[in-house]
Amino acid sequence: MDNQLHRSPHCVYSINYHLVWIPRYRKKVLGGPIADRLKILLAEIASQSGFELLAVEVMSDQVHWFVSARPKFSSAEVVRYFKGISSRRLKQEFDYLRRQYWGEHATLWAEGYFGRTAGHVSAETIKHSIEHSQNA
Repeated sequence: MDNQLHRSPHCVYSINYHLVWIPRYRKKVLGGPIADRLKILLAEIASQSGFELLAVEVMSDQVHWFVSARPKFSSAEVVRYFKGISSRRLKQEFDYLRRQYWGEHATLWAEGYFGRTAGHVSAETIKHSIEHSQNA
């Protein structure tokens, strides 16, 4: 797990999300070259947008990924951003997906997602951190 602290002009943070989403109708369309391309796309989107992709696994009917995000983004915003771009690009690049998910506004991904923040910090650890920061 990434425990690295990140810095922005106004804060220091370590916010990591484990996120999962599925194709619409739970179709098993994410195999082979589509899975390979999706992994590359997610890394490109993350890099271009200031996110850090820590891990990704693409199965035939779901995507699991682990991403570090700046505090200004909620998990819902992160997912919406990645799902929107990846759906559009994959449908442009793979005729098979255009035939499966036809229509001008038909997205590749189902609505919703699973999300979990990574890492558990005990109350004792937080208390210790606060006490020691006061002495610094």
